[in-house]
Amino acid sequence: MLNIVNLRNLEMVTKNAYEVALQAVLLELLKAVASETKRTAKFRTLLKRLDKTLRSIEPILYVSGRLTRVLDRPEKETKLFIFYLENGKEVVLKCSRIKCWNVYKKFVHANKLIRLDHELLRFFQVELQDNVSTRLTSLSLEDGVDQVLSTVAKRAGGFSSSPNVLGLPDVIVGLNFHLKELKRVLLKEDNQVVTVSAPGGCGKTTLAKMLCHDDEIKGIFGDNILYVTVSRTTSLKTIVKKLFTYHLHVKDCEFQTDEEAKNQLENMLRQMGSQKILLVLDDVWSESESLIEDLKFPIPGYTILVTSRFLFSRVGSTYELSLLNDEDARTLLCHLAFPCDGIQINVPDDIVSKMVKCCKGFPLALTVIGASLRNQDVLKWTSTLQKWSEGQSIFDSNSQLLLSLRASVDALEDLLIARDCFLDLGSFPEDEKISASALMDIWVELYNLDKEGMYTIENLLELSSRNLLSLVLARKDASELESYCNKHYVMQHDLLRELAIHLSSQEPIAQRKRLLIEIHGNDIPAWWIEQTQQPIDTHLLSISTDETFSSVWYGLKAPKVEALVLNIRSKKYTLPHFIKEFNELKVLNITSYGIYPTELHELPLISSLSNLRRLRLEHVSLSPSIQSIFELKNLQKLSLIMCESGNAFESCTVNPSMLSNLIELEIESCYDLKEVPAGLCSLAHLEKLSITNCHELEALPKGLGSLSNLEILRLHSCTRLAELPESIGNLHRLIFLDISDCLSINSLPDQIGDLNGLRVLKMSGCHGLEEFPDSVTKLILLEDVICDEETSYLWSYYESDLCDLNINVVEDDRLANFMKIVC
Repeated sequence: MLNIVNLRNLEMVTKNAYEVALQAVLLELLKAVASETKRTAKFRTLLKRLDKTLRSIEPILYVSGRLTRVLDRPEKETKLFIFYLENGKEVVLKCSRIKCWNVYKKFVHANKLIRLDHELLRFFQVELQDNVSTRLTSLSLEDGVDQVLSTVAKRAGGFSSSPNVLGLPDVIVGLNFHLKELKRVLLKEDNQVVTVSAPGGCGKTTLAKMLCHDDEIKGIFGDNILYVTVSRTTSLKTIVKKLFTYHLHVKDCEFQTDEEAKNQLENMLRQMGSQKILLVLDDVWSESESLIEDLKFPIPGYTILVTSRFLFSRVGSTYELSLLNDEDARTLLCHLAFPCDGIQINVPDDIVSKMVKCCKGFPLALTVIGASLRNQDVLKWTSTLQKWSEGQSIFDSNSQLLLSLRASVDALEDLLIARDCFLDLGSFPEDEKISASALMDIWVELYNLDKEGMYTIENLLELSSRNLLSLVLARKDASELESYCNKHYVMQHDLLRELAIHLSSQEPIAQRKRLLIEIHGNDIPAWWIEQTQQPIDTHLLSISTDETFSSVWYGLKAPKVEALVLNIRSKKYTLPHFIKEFNELKVLNITSYGIYPTELHELPLISSLSNLRRLRLEHVSLSPSIQSIFELKNLQKLSLIMCESGNAFESCTVNPSMLSNLIELEIESCYDLKEVPAGLCSLAHLEKLSITNCHELEALPKGLGSLSNLEILRLHSCTRLAELPESIGNLHRLIFLDISDCLSINSLPDQIGDLNGLRVLKMSGCHGLEEFPDSVTKLILLEDVICDEETSYLWSYYESDLCDLNINVVEDDRLANFMKIVC
């Protein structure tokens, strides 16, 4: 018994020693974090996160028994943790010594800070209730979200700002008064729900976003401003999922019922305590009025702002957004119609006044029509007015507003393909980004446009200049748009989308050039069920389904379909069997707009599409049945965007007889792609290969040099790619190479000099490169190197050897993107 007591005493002394040591090192770390937070701005966000973790741990150090329970683990683990924290202090103190221009070191150092925070949470998880970072990823909502709800609010300091709130127009006219009045109504204590109501195109969304950006509102609600675009087909579960995913960064939330989703959201909001919360529900349709009631909770300081083209008299207060007065309307129209600061040129005042009067103060109508008349002569103005003078007021209702905007589409009478391109935009869901690349795939095949995209991009730019769409360039080097569009997208106001659908639906269903079908739940349109045996003449078929669709299909005869767009939201989706009969199909676009990648079934059906030339799969989960894609002998372009690859490629085989006509392969943002199948190196005709933003990709096939016809190779932002294969020197036709932001590449192979056709090399953000092989002097055709300032110094040594070389230095500060990768 005495020996046992002595052993226990010894154990107690040891624990006490560890307690003292751990207390000391944690306090030193806390001081270091506080000091560095004041000294440097580069890592301030991560340091503040670390400070929150340490502050939540600190009380444990002084409460009897709690620290003892934390240290009740193997002695070796405790020693290692104390040693790790001592090194962590040095990591923190090094923050201010990292140079702001050294993006690579910032990235590496940020990783260390994040890892330190995670280790603290892991070690103290026995006592620490605010352990969110290490538990949310593995804990489903079904298994106990209630027990982590309070920790989310504490750890995150509330909700994070929604990206949807961003993006105010460059010019806002006539809404300042409405903003002031809306704030007055919204901040009344008896108004929990306020609806901003007006016809489509009146600026409701712009006003809501102005409110979210307003300093007074941000001072009241802080970071607790939640913004969700509701749209027509959104369910309660989808809204709550968006809130948890985009604001709380909870990735694996699932709700069995709407009631469960409602309860979990209410619990979360209650955990915010006394903090005020603003929930913005943008674009609520009449059939979704019940969602507003479901999201009302008796929580002090909780307010809901709704925007809708409908009046909701039974739900809270309504603020009716009036139209622009004549002065503001004229200002807006002139700003769009006359490029010289809105100053009228060659158009009489009375003509402008008549045009303003016809637009009736609708901001969207003024914007679109003003853009369509930009730099036009008086004759164009008068002819447009003449078309409108034939009927009554064109703005009496929302449907008549759609008809009035038809004039801006009719103005494309000399640009028939551009008009068709506008109408094709109705094939995609409302309130969603449309990839410019996806549009160009369709237009190239439907309208026999150039394969390189020069004329297809002209149509995009033409429609953008008339404000019939918004073209968003994600890169500064917009000149690349015609050859690389996955990073650029199109946004279209839902009113203009309705216009495109309206104009596409004038003929009988069987005779329509484009057939746009929306299925809610499993309600197949009656005409479809009745006409399963009657052929339809459509060339562009779009089928949109919601998250409750269970892939119950009826037969559909459409022998002339050349482009098929499937817009899906469900977790599982079975391709319709009738596509086997689409013998003329040239373009197939399958895109999931759900929060998680959709699991595709019956993918082998596409192997029967003998004329398919372009296949785009976006945000879907691939399976080994992807092998069927490799059997498409006439396929010219394959795009895999944001796909979950899993082990799909492991069992696939590719031989020279497969994909024998493939010219372009795009693999974009496939986050779990670790290696590229070696068989792809047998694609003898491949000219363009883009593997970008695949952050898990570690190596390229050694046989890459077998792609003897390759002209363009993009490896942008493959952050773990360590090297280029030596065989790259065999790509003698390569003209363009992009390895920008490939952070892990620290050397170029000697064979790089054998790329004797290379003209453009993009390599900004490759800070691991300290020197180049001397063989770069053989790149005699190299004209442009796009790099950061640090890399430009390395190239300056070779300027005398490369006479035509232009070194283009670009700003390079992508730390924010790196945080997305590692967080």
